[in-house]
Amino acid sequence: MKKLILLITLIAFSTLTNAQNKFEKVDNWLAINAPKMGGRVVLLVYQDGKIVYSGSRNDLSRRQKMVNRFIASRTGKEISNDDFTADTRQPIASCSKWFSAALVMTFVDEGKLKLTDTVGKYLPVLSKNGKGNITISQCLSHLTGVKSPELKESITDMRSNNTMDDAIADIAAMPMEGKPGTVFHYSNVGLQIAGAVIEKISGKDFRTLFAERITTPLNMSITDFGTGKVVLPAGGAVSTANDYVKFLVMILNKGTANGKRVLSEASIKQMQLNRLTADVKIGYMPQEAGSLGYGYGEWVMGNNTVSSPGLFGSYPVVDNDKKYVAFLMAYYIKNDGRGERYKELNTLLNDATQ
Repeated sequence: MKKLILLITLIAFSTLTNAQNKFEKVDNWLAINAPKMGGRVVLLVYQDGKIVYSGSRNDLSRRQKMVNRFIASRTGKEISNDDFTADTRQPIASCSKWFSAALVMTFVDEGKLKLTDTVGKYLPVLSKNGKGNITISQCLSHLTGVKSPELKESITDMRSNNTMDDAIADIAAMPMEGKPGTVFHYSNVGLQIAGAVIEKISGKDFRTLFAERITTPLNMSITDFGTGKVVLPAGGAVSTANDYVKFLVMILNKGTANGKRVLSEASIKQMQLNRLTADVKIGYMPQEAGSLGYGYGEWVMGNNTVSSPGLFGSYPVVDNDKKYVAFLMAYYIKNDGRGERYKELNTLLNDATQ
């Protein structure tokens, strides 16, 4: 009996050691890159029904603490200088786009909305300003043709609004830079329009819909879109590494989680279909995106992988071939080398999850 217990213990220890060794290079990557990513990072990796890696680095310099306080005062976002854990709640910026696109697709699944529906049907002010023929599909893929202001200016304008109708009126007054469907311009515009549309259809506000259709079925109890007067579907969510991984697992599992279907397989496929065809002009794309494609609320990468990074450095990824998801929580603004950093991490994760 003692020999059996010893054998089981040795096997368990060996398994744990092998798992840790597989991610040794990921650990080293975190140690090297954490200072460049705000000094605090958390990385979770999920595969085969469980978290296979959980790593963090917390080493804020005095300067980084000052910068964090400054950013918090300027943005009005939640921030502290406490150590990051998998349950630390942080603004996730454009990682929010994936959430919002998924929420809109729940209405498509129910037949309450079609991807080909034009927005003027629900928002007459857009029709009055020559934008009524934009489709829901174009809203989710940044192909509205609307020339939005720079991101900082756009966010400032949104915060000055008192209602969703005010936000849509601002968009209605923006110029066009091309026919809808022909120009890709990464911005807040399309998802703001889509968010307003589902509010009109349901008679409920965006935050309530997000809680009912996404966070509740996925048990994401610490994730929401804040408390501002007007929700920002393209960048206003606050979440944790643990919560965001739950969402990613649902995407990996083709729309199911906890024995429930949150999205149809058809919707997952639509979201991951690259809309940046050869005939689409690039109006604006973040430099670190390089030559990536774009679906609905998410970037389409090579090797059947999708992602939706945020301005503050958080990075979610779903690898449909290797069958894993990962979420890197960070908080920093300077994005020099960020794209290459993500590529390095992807390579290490691919090796570790073989």
